[in-house]
Amino acid sequence: MPQTIDRNSKVVKIVPYMRKPAAGRVSEATGKKFEFTGRHFIANYFGCNHAAICNHTGLVEAMSKGVEASGATLLRIIEHAFLPSGFTALLLLSESHASIHTYPECDACFVDLFTCGQSCIAEKFHSVLQEYLRPAGCLRKIWLRGSTIEEDCFKPL
Repeated sequence: MPQTIDRNSKVVKIVPYMRKPAAGRVSEATGKKFEFTGRHFIANYFGCNHAAICNHTGLVEAMSKGVEASGATLLRIIEHAFLPSGFTALLLLSESHASIHTYPECDACFVDLFTCGQSCIAEKFHSVLQEYLRPAGCLRKIWLRGSTIEEDCFKPL
């Protein structure tokens, strides 16, 4: 049963975890039902292997392998190197996108993977990146997005 908590005059509704797509949505254009749902994986990796985080080609290869492992379809890659050594890459997917933003001076990076629907497995994407980056630590979350935004459980492989 949902609970309501008053935190400093802000009402927060806590609902039980349910993995349900936002079913019953109907396109105004076509009149057909569609699934309006997705999973958004976000992570902060820190204490990464310095050589790995500075290797732009290696980062893109690891991101591409992670996307493939997740079950997503890679369409295009956009990269930008910053001086002296920062790097950003955006991987455009059929399902949405994956991105990485590095901070080599801190041996750290921000990563995200958003995929529409429920078929892609972000945990597999994460496993590939962990293997490549070898971080000392990682903060990560998965958000279910649709008609609401709810935190999902991260399921270690």
